[in-house]
Amino acid sequence: MAQKKAKQPKIIKPDDVDPHFNWNRPIGAPGHTQVDFEERINFRRLHDYRLARTRAALANSGLGALLSFDQHNIRYTTSTVIGEWARDKLTRYSLLSGNGDPYIWDFGSAARHHKLHAPWLHHDHCRAGMLGLRGATGADISLFRNAAREIKSILDAEGVGDMPLGVDMVELPMIFELQRAGIEVRDGQQTMLAAREVKNIDELTLLNMASAMVDGVYQDIAEALKPGVRESDIVALATKRLYEMGSDCVEAINAIAGERCSPHPHNFTDRLIRPGDQAFFDIIQSFMGYRTCYYRTFNVGRATPSQRTAYKKAREWMDVAIDLLRPGVGSDRIAAALPKAEQAGFSSEMDAFGLNFCHGLGLGLHERPLISRLTSFKEPIELKVGMVFAVETYCPASDGVSAARIEEEVILTPKGPQIISLYPAEELPIANPYRGSFGKSL
Repeated sequence: MAQKKAKQPKIIKPDDVDPHFNWNRPIGAPGHTQVDFEERINFRRLHDYRLARTRAALANSGLGALLSFDQHNIRYTTSTVIGEWARDKLTRYSLLSGNGDPYIWDFGSAARHHKLHAPWLHHDHCRAGMLGLRGATGADISLFRNAAREIKSILDAEGVGDMPLGVDMVELPMIFELQRAGIEVRDGQQTMLAAREVKNIDELTLLNMASAMVDGVYQDIAEALKPGVRESDIVALATKRLYEMGSDCVEAINAIAGERCSPHPHNFTDRLIRPGDQAFFDIIQSFMGYRTCYYRTFNVGRATPSQRTAYKKAREWMDVAIDLLRPGVGSDRIAAALPKAEQAGFSSEMDAFGLNFCHGLGLGLHERPLISRLTSFKEPIELKVGMVFAVETYCPASDGVSAARIEEEVILTPKGPQIISLYPAEELPIANPYRGSFGKSL
């Protein structure tokens, strides 16, 4: 008996965030369970939307199909995931042509699982696949050759065998075998990132839910920041809390204090936190794949004038950038308003990259548009409703060791920016403030 085919997705306008969403209402951050008395996340609507966005981007790309090894692109087009461990293995892959429906190649047991639990995919499109595991399978290229031939036969069957194939990231033997099969390989990552630029209401809600989790973790951090606590203790605390709240991946947590704040090392150690330290943290994690990038700076017990001044500058730079984030504005205009490298103590924009910039946020930590003084003047992008940004600022203090680091997550609504990272950051937070003999904060 023939396999039952999956339903064709309903036609939606790929630029619609959600035609039924009332922008006069706030974007929600509901509980993580589904209920029968509220619509929370509509995952089938989310899948249909992401597929429509990808098909529209593919139609405008000059490519016949997209072959994805990037885990974010695979999840975007197939709504499948088999664990964060797969992020760097380059062994599972998906294919979507302009004339067909998604294919997914996975470990055989995972492919069988998809057939049982992913009815939005055709059964015969969920296939066992195995490539090089970053060279672990050895120098024999037969696995790559067989995969390339299988892909070519699908492209031919769907009428796009003579068109270029977009590929996002891949092991070199796979590229060589695709070329030997007569396939012209081009960059497909820009096409996928164009598709992922604008989020629908389900994506915005998931991003808001992920941010709400970090709100709570920062409350825990503020209470734990006392002399004798290590940077690594804060990382452990935050990681545990995030998984308790439902995170599916705690990708990284930066914890940086005292003399380690300037220059910014982007990591954590076992350094003991001391009285008067300026300390900042970045929490990078995901809920249902949708990530956070969310910095906060604290002072431990007390703050000096130079530390307060650095924080005030970082906040002012932040507020200027956020105010410019509006639909129709070019990314070059926001870049021009960001502080120059010299203001952060660096001699060039390359040296200062990643300290004062904005980046798109979604299934990936860094999505389009990415706005910086290094990149955005050459290829400006028009901002649209439904884009989501992480806006980051960094200002070193005049004492030579302290620094302030702030980051807000921002959704672009028809009325302008909406901040969804809600742990208070308008003024420098003092964790566990010391008090003098008259009960006044020092």
